[in-house]
Amino acid sequence: MATHFPMPFTPAAIPASWQADFNALQRPSPITQLKEPLLAEKNIQLFIKRDELIHPVIQGNKWRKLKYNLLAAAEQSAKTILSFGGAYSNHLHALAASGQLFNFKTIGIVRGERPATLSPSLQDMQDWGMQLEFISRADYRMRDSSEFIQQLKQKYGEFYLLPEGGNNTAGRQGCAELLDELEQTYDVICCEVGSGTQFSALVSQHASSSQAAQQTHYLGFVVMKNPTLLQQLKDYFQQQQVAYSNWSLNHDYHFGGFARADDTLHKFIRQFKQQHGIQLEPVYSGKMLYGIYQLIEQDYFKPGSRILAIHGGGLQGLRGFADAYPDEF
Repeated sequence: MATHFPMPFTPAAIPASWQADFNALQRPSPITQLKEPLLAEKNIQLFIKRDELIHPVIQGNKWRKLKYNLLAAAEQSAKTILSFGGAYSNHLHALAASGQLFNFKTIGIVRGERPATLSPSLQDMQDWGMQLEFISRADYRMRDSSEFIQQLKQKYGEFYLLPEGGNNTAGRQGCAELLDELEQTYDVICCEVGSGTQFSALVSQHASSSQAAQQTHYLGFVVMKNPTLLQQLKDYFQQQQVAYSNWSLNHDYHFGGFARADDTLHKFIRQFKQQHGIQLEPVYSGKMLYGIYQLIEQDYFKPGSRILAIHGGGLQGLRGFADAYPDEF
């Protein structure tokens, strides 16, 4: 598949000092086929795109969203990148690591009060040189307003502004490239959905590619309570004139909300690793794979279907559930 997003950055734009580390992150992640009796019984082929293996820290769609934003910051000669997230934000965690790797100063605007003891994620960010600024939830809701951004510039000086979760055109451009790595076609491609950045990028890319005639269904598993997300995506596709409609969102497996989980989900994740040797986490990938297996059991997918699940990384989030995974810590 060929990427049809605008490509403002070329390999020549990669700073020479970045070449080795940047190219290492560019390697296509592998695809693993799962084998077990349920899949054989239901005549389903299930594969996982192993984006968690892109890098030990800068994993999955977090790297894909950062890639062109980092290049844009370098092209603009920015010295500082500022972004937003919560106390366990995979996005801020990956940004802090990228800042250390590619020599940017990073500033993380963190939702909520500063805890007495930093979480492991926040401690990593600070250790990697990220300046942490904790703000109230009320102020955090103003993060997209021009007045609030101007206040941040008055406080910190000039910076490259990276939206929460990398949710911008450059972020979607990086996510869309995942389809370039697929050498085979699939009947269903499943994706974890938080902000919807990766999901919207994949659907848009498919619609504009030479594979548009291939009626792949894109199924997004929403990991939090977000009843407005469906309309947001419809509005985005309408604005971008994306005519492809073979997609849907599933809201049944968020387990009560973002970063919420229960013993059922934890047990599934532990058993999945024991059976397949693949680590999931309970914020994103665990919910998606649990949902896929539930739907397979319910005969949701047609017999003979080839399904690809995209593992979005974020394994550092396991540390927020250390009691449920004692063997991991």
